[in-house]
Amino acid sequence: MNSSIQNITQTITRALACGAVAALVAFMPLTAKAADDAAQGQNGGQKDEIEYATQSKLAAKELLLAAAYAGDRIVAVGEFGNVVYSDDRGQTWTQAKTVPTQATLTDVTFITDKLGYAVGHDAIVLRTRDAGETWERAFYDPKSETPFMTVLFESKKHGFAMGAFSKFVETKDGGETWKERTLSEGLLDDYHLNGAFETKSGAIFIAAEFGVVYRSTDDGASFDRIQTPYEGSFWGGLPLDDGSVMVFGMRGNAYRSSDNGETWKKVDTGTDKSIAGGVQLDKDHVVLAGLQGYVGYSDDGGEHFTEVTRADRLGYSAVVKGADGQIIVFGEPGAKVMPDTAAEAEKAVGASYSIANPSGS
Repeated sequence: MNSSIQNITQTITRALACGAVAALVAFMPLTAKAADDAAQGQNGGQKDEIEYATQSKLAAKELLLAAAYAGDRIVAVGEFGNVVYSDDRGQTWTQAKTVPTQATLTDVTFITDKLGYAVGHDAIVLRTRDAGETWERAFYDPKSETPFMTVLFESKKHGFAMGAFSKFVETKDGGETWKERTLSEGLLDDYHLNGAFETKSGAIFIAAEFGVVYRSTDDGASFDRIQTPYEGSFWGGLPLDDGSVMVFGMRGNAYRSSDNGETWKKVDTGTDKSIAGGVQLDKDHVVLAGLQGYVGYSDDGGEHFTEVTRADRLGYSAVVKGADGQIIVFGEPGAKVMPDTAAEAEKAVGASYSIANPSGS
């Protein structure tokens, strides 16, 4: 793991404490091959050898930070460059054959059933063309000492990788070349950009620090800074089926907006534990996951949540839909399958069970 990370909890929560301010990178496009050449070209111009993720039978039981669907396959990424995938909704896992990094990977997304991207420490972007079985470098900037925390593609060709201190790179040709830029002209914020997502209407939101959310309504060409009622860090967010958006983060704080980010209402998460991931299972059911074993279940579309605290009390940073009646949470112990309702989860893995108060009192 990158030596700038203070401890495993900070990694899971994505509140990374970096040892140095991000170095400014020239506004030059880098091809995937040129990215390798430029990043490795040290020691008198000789390339450093690429370190590949080590094959391990325990890869699915080590720290996993993010997961996404590639068609019917689930692909998860995490510490030491580990990438694992499951074709049976989380019952068994296979490690990717080739991953050209041992850096911690923090996010993953798929544009098609086969084409996907992952990002992580050392400002690395990886690309797969075979649903996660093999990967190649698309961008790499270890000199910046800045981790990417999230990746988003608003089309097959146009995407973004972003992370600590507002480091933000963009591709317009499907990852062949990348250019570093600011969020918007004249916007010189250096907040950590922790989680990006796109709504049904096409707006792009980024969950950031100090209660700030960034929003783009022009396909990412520019972003507006929005100050929510909260003043702490948001670690992620998700679009909801009714057109609203939710962001969540430290100390159980979550907010939702039904007017494209103009106004925000606090969500009753039923907890004071920090929240790092979430998924909507269907119109009524939303699940959140976070630190100290927190898994929150909502049956009213994400307005209120019932907390189930897993007996392991470990940190979780992502959750996806599993087989019928199941979800899969990802975190310190890797991937864990559990029921998709609070009542069943409490019986299966819960140490405590607290029901959200719809009145908010």
